[in-house]
Amino acid sequence: MPDKNLNTTSEKRKVIIIGASSGIGRELAKVFSYHGFEVGITGRREQLLKEISAELKTKTYISSFDVANTQTAIPALESLIKQMGRVDFIIISAGVGSINEPLEWQYEKETDETNVLGFTAMANVSFKYFLQNGSGHLAAISSIAGLIGNSLAPAYSSSKAYISIYLKSLRNKALKTKKPIYVTDILPGFVRTAMAPGDNLFWVASPEKATLQIYEALIKKKRVAYITRRWALIAWLIKIMPSWILSKI
Repeated sequence: MPDKNLNTTSEKRKVIIIGASSGIGRELAKVFSYHGFEVGITGRREQLLKEISAELKTKTYISSFDVANTQTAIPALESLIKQMGRVDFIIISAGVGSINEPLEWQYEKETDETNVLGFTAMANVSFKYFLQNGSGHLAAISSIAGLIGNSLAPAYSSSKAYISIYLKSLRNKALKTKKPIYVTDILPGFVRTAMAPGDNLFWVASPEKATLQIYEALIKKKRVAYITRRWALIAWLIKIMPSWILSKI
């Protein structure tokens, strides 16, 4: 159950969660709804979005699209924002990834189409909306994996690094405007979702715990949020490790 002490928001505040049909995105929809937000949810699977909508306590808006198809995703997000009237938060949670040791091109291509092109399209629409509106908060799910060149999943780890740098660039752009526009990079470690299968993982958080910490970080307008917080230690160690050690990870 979410911490009621974090319920500091008005019922009229609104959030869009891009990639809300499963995993972290789905749990975020529940947390924001619990705290009184009207919620816009997107994903490829419309039926799942309808099921999630039925579980939420506040008004919900549904838009089904695939972020990798930027020609349709861009106008779909723009339409959803217009339908909701005003949006305070947009969170990009859509992402894919595969262990791809043999470097099969299809997996690398699919990862970049979603995590790089799709993410960039959604961030572009969102940030320009906040600029026009004069305020707002953009966040996206990158990963601790983006701090390491993972030999088992090159496209995944590099795409997550791209997300972090793109968000940092948008944050710097927002600072120059001197408008109340915030950008948060969310870096999870292992969260028990379909994106992190396996039995030998350490520091694995439940989606419920992870999303509570994400919500808290966003309400506090943090620039970077390690999820769970203990992963900040791992991030620090990665940054100071010699490259020859990192290459063995």
